[in-house]
Amino acid sequence: MTFSDARRQGTAGDAPARLSHRQITAVMSGLVLSMFLGALDQTVVSSALRTIADDLHGLTSQAWVTTAYLITATLATPLYGKLSDIHGRRPVYLAAIALFTAGSLLCGTAGSIYELAAFRAVQGIGGGGLISLAMTIVADITTPRERGRYQGYFMAVFGGASIVGPLVGGAFADRATLLGIAGWRWIFLINVPLAVAAAIAIVRVLRFPHRPVRHRLDYPGALALAVGLVPLLTVAEQGRTWGWDAPPALLAYAIGGLGLAAFVVVERRMGDAALIPLRLFRIRTFRLGVGLHFVVGIGMFGAMTTLPLYLQLVRGMTPMAAGLATLPTVAANLAITLLVGRLIARTGRFKVHLVAGAGSLTAAMLVFATLREDSPLWQAMVGMALMGAGLGASMQTLTTLAQCEIPRTDMGAATASVNFFRSNGGTIGTAAFLSILFSTAAGRIADRLAAARHDPAYGRLLARPDNAHALAGVLRPGGGVELQDSAFLRALDPGAALPFLQGYVSSMRLVFLTGAAVTLVAFLIAAWRVPKLTLSDE
Repeated sequence: MTFSDARRQGTAGDAPARLSHRQITAVMSGLVLSMFLGALDQTVVSSALRTIADDLHGLTSQAWVTTAYLITATLATPLYGKLSDIHGRRPVYLAAIALFTAGSLLCGTAGSIYELAAFRAVQGIGGGGLISLAMTIVADITTPRERGRYQGYFMAVFGGASIVGPLVGGAFADRATLLGIAGWRWIFLINVPLAVAAAIAIVRVLRFPHRPVRHRLDYPGALALAVGLVPLLTVAEQGRTWGWDAPPALLAYAIGGLGLAAFVVVERRMGDAALIPLRLFRIRTFRLGVGLHFVVGIGMFGAMTTLPLYLQLVRGMTPMAAGLATLPTVAANLAITLLVGRLIARTGRFKVHLVAGAGSLTAAMLVFATLREDSPLWQAMVGMALMGAGLGASMQTLTTLAQCEIPRTDMGAATASVNFFRSNGGTIGTAAFLSILFSTAAGRIADRLAAARHDPAYGRLLARPDNAHALAGVLRPGGGVELQDSAFLRALDPGAALPFLQGYVSSMRLVFLTGAAVTLVAFLIAAWRVPKLTLSDE
């Protein structure tokens, strides 16, 4: 039986096509390359973000670089699900790759932190389709029990990107220039040849027939969703600057609330054509799956954004060294992902892995919250291993949970919704955690500096010409500090830098404790609300 024959056999009804393992892996070979492209872009930026922010003089505004990407990816994700249901997976997937590539080229030309954030928003419009469409295609061609196995391969790709990404990002960030271009800009330019290779692979292997689903595109819903989310995500980033109860923040809350209310009204009226069909939320497993994706996304992205700052700001590591230091996360993620995928395929059960994964994430946050400026590196690595294991056990099982009772005609919209809620959680987690960090760090550093200055020895240390030069422009009249650029820490004497490091660590401890509270909620929901299901093999 040929590949096309096997696929046509599955279009007669709602049952999945019974493809052989070889046929499925042929499709997977094209998907994993584009998945690697999207995953690499997330990890390659994380280890270099401090260098980029310092070069563009926007350390405290660096969250925009991540949140801009996540906002547009979040808004675009549900549209990709509907568009692929209507027009087919392949042309929509190729359009996502093209948009991602255009955004990458623009990012390589950015001249300020806000310009880079705007170009990352363009990149995110394409990136919103890379992951959700790949998972949708796997759901198209596999049974519920098989999905854990093949989605485990995707998680392994993320693990590989986590290994390569920080190293590549660190290597580029450590280079002042490469071929006459600032080293960090190659972090984005390297996406271009990878995107071309991914597009060629998709054209070659993604050839199964498309059975169109009649949908109208929900443009009013997309507009209402944008009006609802953008102001709320903006205030999550800017709240520390405006003040959480300042007039701009209150206006953002009001606009966001009205937008979300309008979105619900529009979705009810659109029915089956809705961007996120509300009837899917009547399915308990879908409701739990997307809710847990949202909660876990907050903790996951928040920790992944804050941990590199600990390694670089507090431990003084270069971007490459920080990337190498995160290998325990990668190794644990890869091993647990592959193990859990095989166990789900063999037994059809997944709740135990989900509960264990959420518990491991909570334990990781608590370990990170115990870190000090002089903690041994192995202590941080224990937390990294727990985080990697938690992500490996929970992420694929959450997707399986959300998909397991969804009709196949809704698989595109449902899978896009899963990624939509995870991206929303990630956007909120990144913006909120960095807001907590930088809104508290300046005050805590100032307090520690004031206490240290009571010691005459520390005053003499600050008066030394090298330290005074490094702190020029950092210390404000009245005892405040300016934290837009952290490069001064590398020039300070270790003794003079100690109050700064202690202030950063104190704020990071608050961030990780907040993350532990969030992931604990996911653990409790998974333990008491998720039903003990056995996935079908049909």
